[in-house]
Amino acid sequence: MAGMIRRYLFNILIAIDQLGNAIRGGDPDETISSVAAKNPDKLAWKPLRWFLEFVDPGHLQRAIERDEGADSIR
Repeated sequence: MAGMIRRYLFNILIAIDQLGNAIRGGDPDETISSVAAKNPDKLAWKPLRWFLEFVDPGHLQRAIERDEGADSIR
């Protein structure tokens, strides 16, 4: 039961992450973490990249969705 609740909450967080990316004009099926990881040279993403790596080392490498991003309007 605890595993199901954990999975449910994780799925909700992913959906919120993807919604946030869609609102900012990104691909609705890509997470903000993936976008941040794909743009290592963009200064605007630096604080988020730093925070994510501080909280979860290796997060950005795991978050890259190479097959997503084509539906971005940016």
